Amino acid sequence: MFMQHGRRGSILFLLFVVIFILACGISIEPNTSNPPAFDTTKAALELQATSMALQLTQAALNVQPPAQPTSPPPEPTIAPPGTAQPEVQVQATPTADVEARIRSANVLVYENTDEYGIGMWVQDALDGMGIKYTQTGSYSGHFMEYLNSGTKYDLIIVDAEAKDRISGEFWDVINTRLTRDKAALIAEVWYLDTEASGPISKILSGCGIRYQKDYDIADSVYWWDPTHPIFTEPNTVLPLLHYNRYWENQAGDQIRLGGSGDAVLLAGLAAKKSSQEGVLASCYDGRVIIQTFSDHDYSQADVLPLWENYIHYTLKNHFLAVP
Repeated sequence: MFMQHGRRGSILFLLFVVIFILACGISIEPNTSNPPAFDTTKAALELQATSMALQLTQAALNVQPPAQPTSPPPEPTIAPPGTAQPEVQVQATPTADVEARIRSANVLVYENTDEYGIGMWVQDALDGMGIKYTQTGSYSGHFMEYLNSGTKYDLIIVDAEAKDRISGEFWDVINTRLTRDKAALIAEVWYLDTEASGPISKILSGCGIRYQKDYDIADSVYWWDPTHPIFTEPNTVLPLLHYNRYWENQAGDQIRLGGSGDAVLLAGLAAKKSSQEGVLASCYDGRVIIQTFSDHDYSQADVLPLWENYIHYTLKNHFLAVP
């Protein structure tokens, strides 16, 4: 605003000077009876000066303050050629839903308590988990047929609690499944005193355990690692301190560490953990569980959730090993 007023004042001053000069150019003479002669040249100059003055005045009125420059919009940032653009990080998702694969697992079961009418607790555990299975009951011939078939099983269960045994060449076939297919295995075997030096020795040695000694009647079973997933996932299972002896003799065997495997003794007949007196072991990277006590010497309410944990744990590790 101040600059605008300054320009107008300068132009008006210039106009005043022009008018003053014109005024000075007009001679003032005393009035006579005769009017002065008309001077064409002077008139033309006066007309030109007047026109110029009008033009300058109009120019002064038309003067507007210059527009203030505005900041140009920011240019988009463009990475130079060859510059890698930052990648959006995407959360990695598991290649497979292990829990879903557990629910759709293919399981082969030998459970020989059917003829005793005391309950098929392994079958009950699988039913409760909604897992499909092939159950042969106490028909060991059928069990061998399935083992020798081309069907791949994610988990093989040998629940030979009753007095009929899975022995000899069965363990050769199971060992092949274990090593070739990375199948999971849960074996309840109370009779290692008669089998330990036979074909099952391949599995025991690969597991990292050895037969120690036999025991006749059931006793309390203590957890040596209570935080292990076998005792906590998906169920929290308390030690089997209370027993209800069903079998009058040959209740089970004790095992100890030995061999080339990665065995961990998880439970035993002693209150404190040791490298012997064990009755429960995990090995083969968690794909195998060996139990040497008898289920029906304890409460179904305690054993059933334990079996569910066995199944969940071994299948989980099987699917982690098998893409």
